[in-house]
Amino acid sequence: MRIVNRFIKSYKPLEKIEAGIVLLGSEVKALRASHADITGAYVRISGSEANLINAKIFPYEFSRIEGYQEDRTRKLLLHKKEILALKSKLDQGKFTIVPLSIYLKDGNFKLELALVESKNKREKRRDKRREAIEREQERELKTIL
Repeated sequence: MRIVNRFIKSYKPLEKIEAGIVLLGSEVKALRASHADITGAYVRISGSEANLINAKIFPYEFSRIEGYQEDRTRKLLLHKKEILALKSKLDQGKFTIVPLSIYLKDGNFKLELALVESKNKREKRRDKRREAIEREQERELKTIL
């Protein structure tokens, strides 16, 4: 079971990192049922902590939902050396950290993070053109077969 960020195409991933995530009990059950959305989420490093911002974990249907915020800020579990290395790269200015996927590993939910650089307009246009060509080729293959 893996929840994937579908809108990562506008970034160039440079480095991947695995991090733990602090969750409530009902959030764990919701993730096991794949009730989450990490599109538009990002990681902010403040002080010596890394936090996941704008990740939505929808409420578990059999739990209490009074006062539950689906897009609350969640703490990430990283080593201090990893946080300092990421913070120094973020201070350069042109990088950001985005989640690629959430998955279950040895009974714990892990978050695959990527240090990414935004693509420029030329690269985005080239990728769109490439995708359009691939779609057209797939259509032609379907009509032939």
